[in-house]
Amino acid sequence: MLHLLSIDLKKLTNYRTFWIVCGLYFLTLGFTTASGMEFLKWLASKGADFGATININRIPLYHFPDVWQNLIYISGFFKLILAFMVVISITNEFTYRTIRQNIIDGMSRAEFLISKVLTNVMLSALSCAMVFLIALVTGMIYTPELELAYMFADVGFLGAYFLEVFTFLSYTLMLGLLIQRSGLTIVVLSLSAMIEAIIKANIDDTLPWLIQFFPMEAISNLVTMPFPKYVFQEVQDYVSIASVAIATGWLLFFNYISYLKLQKSDL
Repeated sequence: MLHLLSIDLKKLTNYRTFWIVCGLYFLTLGFTTASGMEFLKWLASKGADFGATININRIPLYHFPDVWQNLIYISGFFKLILAFMVVISITNEFTYRTIRQNIIDGMSRAEFLISKVLTNVMLSALSCAMVFLIALVTGMIYTPELELAYMFADVGFLGAYFLEVFTFLSYTLMLGLLIQRSGLTIVVLSLSAMIEAIIKANIDDTLPWLIQFFPMEAISNLVTMPFPKYVFQEVQDYVSIASVAIATGWLLFFNYISYLKLQKSDL
């Protein structure tokens, strides 16, 4: 397994674009998630009206255990940047014919796919590690009274975040294998949520129960928006088992389609 991962990493690390996108992702993720409270304070200092009942300094945005769901939810918006690395990884295989060379050199098609899936696992794990460190550090800075029982109370959201990113990257890998062109793959990937939203809007009145099974909806349902609770609205502050099951189903489906495509492709 590690051998297959090392083969794929050697190809990726030779692409300058990979390092640029990778750096952009982690810098943007780190700066955006870690500076949320300071940004709210800056807005308040500039005269932004948050309502008479809302005290910016008392919003426990970075307090344990809220910080886990808050930061993980925000981090989910940046997985599209991470997906661009997967687009680079798979479409360059067809552009530079490295996939054909790998097969000629003795790598099976299943092993080639495993190398790409392992890369997705690695990227998802690195993203989780980054979010974990940011949440831990900011939580320790902003939480008034640190108690071990509260520090890791909602850390389970991190597992849901891993599944969210991994499933989305698997979807990206499938698109890359089906389309095989980086520009078109990025366009389809970027428009996926919009296309799905249009379809959902047209069935919302007739088949509302079906919406949760749409792929982008299933991925986003893993970690729901937590912020309405700060204006006294009810939110889902846990990871739903049903959401995990649906997202896992899509994860398996995306990778299975990728496998079928590779088996039937004329490389």
